Amino acid sequence: MSNQTDPTIADTLADFAATLRTADIPAAVLDRARHLILDAVGIAHASTPYDFAHRSLSAMRDLSSQGGNTPVIASPARLALRDAMLMNGILIHGLDYDDTHAAGVIHATASTFPCALGTAAQARLDGEAMLAAYVCGMEVGARLASVAKGGFHQVGFHPTGLIGAFACTLVAGRLLGLNAAQLASAQGIALSMGSGSMEFLQDGAWTKRMHPGWAAGAGLTAATMARHGFVGPRQVYEGRFGLFNSHLGPLAREGDLALATAGLGDVWELAKVNVKPLPACHFTHACADAAVTLRERHGLRPEQIRSVRARVPAEVVKTVCEPVATKTRPQNSYDAQFSIPYIVATALIRGRFGLAELDDEALRDQRTLALASKVEHEVDPDSPFPKYYSGEVIVTLDDGRELRHREHVNRGGEERPISDAEVVRKYDENMALVASPARAAQVRELVLAIGRDVAAADLQAGLAARG
Repeated sequence: MSNQTDPTIADTLADFAATLRTADIPAAVLDRARHLILDAVGIAHASTPYDFAHRSLSAMRDLSSQGGNTPVIASPARLALRDAMLMNGILIHGLDYDDTHAAGVIHATASTFPCALGTAAQARLDGEAMLAAYVCGMEVGARLASVAKGGFHQVGFHPTGLIGAFACTLVAGRLLGLNAAQLASAQGIALSMGSGSMEFLQDGAWTKRMHPGWAAGAGLTAATMARHGFVGPRQVYEGRFGLFNSHLGPLAREGDLALATAGLGDVWELAKVNVKPLPACHFTHACADAAVTLRERHGLRPEQIRSVRARVPAEVVKTVCEPVATKTRPQNSYDAQFSIPYIVATALIRGRFGLAELDDEALRDQRTLALASKVEHEVDPDSPFPKYYSGEVIVTLDDGRELRHREHVNRGGEERPISDAEVVRKYDENMALVASPARAAQVRELVLAIGRDVAAADLQAGLAARG
């Protein structure tokens, strides 16, 4: 057992957050950070026509009915600060199109950017301070999530919401000027705030969409309480009832606490963050691309196909293959985005998987549903998970032939990164759904100039829609 005077993981992370300077962050990492934010902003705009966005905004307006002046991305609405953070997180994460740190299996931008933007603007800081805090949060979130080695999903916790609260605590605390001791205590406070259940997988519920924005607000709350002297426990992560023991149970023994602080300030995990090429759970992407390849290579028609086997990592089965009933016949778009059978069938029939494949007409397509019922899953014995999210599709035709294609490294993975130019192209495609080319260009220029003499409040206002 560690001595009460020994530095804890929270102490080390607090010191990193308190001392990190913008000059310490490589220029390439800062530029990639701007592009990750650009990707998030484009997705937030693309989310605005959807029912989940309308109903969320209605709820946030109700909560902020007593007053609020914080702008919301892609909206003329003004909300209370924490409600705006929640709303921005919902918009960024709502289409499941946002970035993922593979080893941590965490969508960190969706929490850290809303937290950094809102806190920096309220504190009247510049864009450079906001950007450095965002990078800090991404580094911490990726490391803490990586400790579990995918274990959180196995026990039903969503690391984006759970771990996001701790990362956002350091984002907000740094921007509010907390010292290292206060930042350490703030993480202890966040230990009673982090949350995120995977139960949405059972019926396509909307709750996953709110996890990152809730984490952003929790981080601001924890940091503010610590700023005023509220005391949190010391052994936030390694303690008997600390994060990993309390949330992973027996699986905590399979984790690696050293990953929580490994390479801080030397190895930049942000550079390893995957940008999504498809609007679906990242665990499905390799199989989707494999199905598209088979269709294109062999000119497949659904009536030729007798059966399909999709090989996936053992660790993702609970997320994208079960329960079988809702995976083969998704009840809504969120069900579909976490369904190997639906996504593989759609890719085999349409040769693509985009936002159009999630509309009501696509979800009711009888050819797709008939083929989805023929898709079974198998555990990939050669999976490199969680470093990469592998996938293989094996199609058996009516004439007995067997066709297969494997994607060992998912597109967007560390060895197959989505370039900055491709991020801009994805952003432009998302913005084209809801905004004029002139507006898209204006927002793009604003985001890619973060840290270059633009106040965080001006950035926040520039991202909002005019009333």
